[in-house]
Amino acid sequence: MTFGMAAKPHPPLMKKHSQTDLVSRLKTRKILGVGGEDDDGEVHRSKISQMLGNEIKFAVREPMGLRLWILFSAVVFTVMALMALAFPSQLYEVVFDQEQTATSVSIRLYGGAILSLSLILWNGLYTAEKVIIQWTLLSEACYFAIQFLVTSVTLVELGSLPNAAILLLLSRVFFLTVTLTYYYHLGRRPKKI
Repeated sequence: MTFGMAAKPHPPLMKKHSQTDLVSRLKTRKILGVGGEDDDGEVHRSKISQMLGNEIKFAVREPMGLRLWILFSAVVFTVMALMALAFPSQLYEVVFDQEQTATSVSIRLYGGAILSLSLILWNGLYTAEKVIIQWTLLSEACYFAIQFLVTSVTLVELGSLPNAAILLLLSRVFFLTVTLTYYYHLGRRPKKI
């Protein structure tokens, strides 16, 4: 028994020609905005990778030795912070070659600030995001520049120039240079061949 609708046979399925299928796919990708280069010169294979970003591209552009430098910096900052927190008087005497004139509270506060920076550096060591690593390097560079200025002014006020302080100033200039070099190279776009 039929209810007025006869079963109609379906038309035979037709295969698409590969050329029109390719053109259709290219048109679809163009409408979606994938497959072409974006502002950063990246070619995204899908809309999802375009929206989420591609972390694999970062590993190729990472300057050689960057992770080792961040590890070294994190260890040095942590050790200096722990020394400032545990032995504030001895740390001051080693650097300025004088008895401590400041209270140990100020040196311990310095140790706390350095420990905070070391936590940022430890975080920068384990991330793959370029922006976080750049901010980590910039924070480190700011610290070295400020420490150089503060130590220089303090030495001028004291009127002395102990060897340990000279070594500290030279090391800060060196660390600042290395950190800014990594920051610069991390921000550069790779040359296209």
